[in-house]
Amino acid sequence: MRQLLATKSIQVLHEQESSANQLRRCLGPVQLTLLGIGGIIGTGIFVLTGTAAANHAGPALPLSFIFAGLGCTFAGLCYAEFSAMIPVSGSAYSYSYATLGEGVAWFIGWNLVLEYLLAVATVSVGWSGYAVSLLSQLGVHIPAQLSSAPFSTPMGQESLEIVRTGAIINLPAVLIVSAIGIICYVGIKQSAFFNAVIVAIKVTVVLLFILFGVFYINTANWHPLIPPNTGQFGVFGLSGILGAAGVIFFAYIGFDAVSTAAQETVNPQRDMPIGMLASLIICTVLYVITSAVLTGMVSYKELDVAAPVALAIDKHPALHWLGIPVKLGAVCGITSVMLVMTIAQARIFFAMARDGMLPPFFGRVHPRFKTPSVGTAVTAISAALIGGLFPVKLLGEMVSIGTLSAFVTVCIGVLVLRYTRPDLARPFKAPWPWFTCIAGAVVCFAMMVGLGTATWMRLIVWTFIGVLIYLFYGYSHSKVRSEGNGTPAAAPSR
Repeated sequence: MRQLLATKSIQVLHEQESSANQLRRCLGPVQLTLLGIGGIIGTGIFVLTGTAAANHAGPALPLSFIFAGLGCTFAGLCYAEFSAMIPVSGSAYSYSYATLGEGVAWFIGWNLVLEYLLAVATVSVGWSGYAVSLLSQLGVHIPAQLSSAPFSTPMGQESLEIVRTGAIINLPAVLIVSAIGIICYVGIKQSAFFNAVIVAIKVTVVLLFILFGVFYINTANWHPLIPPNTGQFGVFGLSGILGAAGVIFFAYIGFDAVSTAAQETVNPQRDMPIGMLASLIICTVLYVITSAVLTGMVSYKELDVAAPVALAIDKHPALHWLGIPVKLGAVCGITSVMLVMTIAQARIFFAMARDGMLPPFFGRVHPRFKTPSVGTAVTAISAALIGGLFPVKLLGEMVSIGTLSAFVTVCIGVLVLRYTRPDLARPFKAPWPWFTCIAGAVVCFAMMVGLGTATWMRLIVWTFIGVLIYLFYGYSHSKVRSEGNGTPAAAPSR
């Protein structure tokens, strides 16, 4: 119990970062903002909007985006304070280690694996849907047996059951994750340039969809704005808005991926808060407008598909000319999300291996490319297999609950550190901490509740597996344990 509550000295974190940094520092505020946008705009807007509208919120989907964006804003302010104060790799995992103890840090680190690794898999499924639609429009047809998940969950019910679909594998999903893994393996500078190009393409495509789609809105599709609840929590009604917010919260996770690139940022104390908050604000505005246009163009009942934006365009013959640019932009946009999440996951592995929580080979850096090579390879292989086998709805909800649990912890951690270490230099301070931190934790936890019982059960199973790994490996190999440089959580870190 003493070790579970032991925190890692912030001074030690800084010393480790400066003495053992083998990664290349080359990212500034613009690159970080583009990295955040690259991680945010993708599956959330091109894929999960359909699932959230059809199964949860209906035409009230923009309200769900606003609610989710509000929770993200609170969490983003807390992340910004942490990232400026503790500019180290590892994101919420490292922040928790410095404030709440090793036990909470392991829980968050394990859930960040759930967040980023499954995010790559989830996005690959959405990429596959748009790529197949685009190729079909160009005359190339891929059979459903090779472009669909062989496993799924029963439609329209909360269930832990996994059923067979008759498909063999989602081959496009496997291939794109493999390609992204190679790009991330080669280097962060190349990855950042590739991401910047793709961000320019997909933001242009989103703006085109809004500008032309607004003329094809049928206001009848917005009535009733909030469909009556079906009798099940989270399926339409006010609880449906909350449930949709939990699902589409996946759309916002890119901004916290920025915090994993601290070791590759030139001036992390200044640039990381800028990158996170700027990308969050830009994307929230685009999300709300796009979801309103989408639900106005097509009835929410028809949107439970892998490519809802493509469906909305195909429903209006006069917009068919926009189909190829939008689908191409969606494919490019979703690609950048996979890129950002692969970068983030590999660096979470890197930070946990540095602390002894995972085997040391996860912290291996390629001698030429200066990237966490083993972590990148493990992320790509695992995500390719998962994305090739499971559907987007199941994966998306698992990513959301893992992300939200990390956000709740970060919000609480900022308050804890304000009390235990008021003397620390804070280049950026979250305003009104007692309101911001508590509101962020409450809103994020409310969205976790909206995700339903089956998703919570899967989280419990995932957590149990993590506990076993910690007990049989992390506990005995912890650097805090072996080097004795931790302090009890109740005492200030020095």
